[in-house]
Amino acid sequence: MALPIVYVYADESCLGNQYRNRARPGAAAGIIEHHSPRQGWVRRDFWVSEPDTTNNRMAIRSAILPLAALKVESRVVFTSDSRYLVDGMSRWVPNWISRNWTRKSGPIENLALWQELVGRAALHRVEWRWVRGHAGHPQNEYANDLAIRAARDQIASAGLLESSFTDWLEQEQKRGRYLDFVPRG
Repeated sequence: MALPIVYVYADESCLGNQYRNRARPGAAAGIIEHHSPRQGWVRRDFWVSEPDTTNNRMAIRSAILPLAALKVESRVVFTSDSRYLVDGMSRWVPNWISRNWTRKSGPIENLALWQELVGRAALHRVEWRWVRGHAGHPQNEYANDLAIRAARDQIASAGLLESSFTDWLEQEQKRGRYLDFVPRG
């Protein structure tokens, strides 16, 4: 039997990256889409925030959260504008694992998060895709909006919530954006 296909679009935000001596609030967020034979296309949103963090840390968390929420083994198409995350999972992690979680140039930044992500990803077949950020990809832009709001307000979804993507898209299309985009279902 074929594995169900799940699409994840994630982004991260870190407000105040330019500062060194003050807190930099950040967040990870995204949208999960999958097809249910009974319900059609189902969309769920997620977000989490931290009071003082980095974009790289939030990028990894943007993948941990949805993979942890999946209840059955799935084929996951994971799309992010974070080269750090996509290159990390596609190229760097296999090398780090082969060297017992070390790298030639020093300690691995965010090691515990990388290890947690590898464990979550191992339960699925994940295809990591990179998309240019702020380039008009509707789901990535929506995930960015969720992440910015979560970082600014320091909020978390505490799981997967019914998505507001369709309403967001309708508002954006009224503003003349994403007019060629037709969502699944």
